[in-house]
Amino acid sequence: MQRLEHLEHLDKHLVDELAQVARETVRDELREQTRKQRRKAALYAASGAVALYAGAAVALAAGLALALVLPDWAAALITAVVLGALALALRNAARPAPDRAAVPGQRHMPSGGTAAPGGGAAPGGTAVSGGRTVPVPPMPSVPPATGVVPPRRPNEGNGPEAR
Repeated sequence: MQRLEHLEHLDKHLVDELAQVARETVRDELREQTRKQRRKAALYAASGAVALYAGAAVALAAGLALALVLPDWAAALITAVVLGALALALRNAARPAPDRAAVPGQRHMPSGGTAAPGGGAAPGGTAVSGGRTVPVPPMPSVPPATGVVPPRRPNEGNGPEAR
């Protein structure tokens, strides 16, 4: 019996040691991957900063070239308008523009329905919830009456008279 207890102790010790080695190995691998990704992110950031300065230099050169034939204020204004238009075009290219609504005050939903100004869906339309399209039932043409309860017929319901 003592031999089995001794083996159980060895098994527990072996499992603990194996778990420790596995933890250290995973930690070292993750540290190495993080180091590589950190370096890559720093290089991307530096590349973006250099590209920003290059773009500013190109805009300055374009403005100075325009200033040769136009007044300085007109060259600066034209350069600013061109850069603004370029920024707008890039923004629109980055995200899809929603279709324009037919009725002012309503948003056009990507699935074909329209959304009311308050955020609800229009009659018989569809709504987008969590990235998926959900059908919306049509709204009644008349709002429900409040405070008025229709009378019950004697044979309706769960009361004793229904039995």
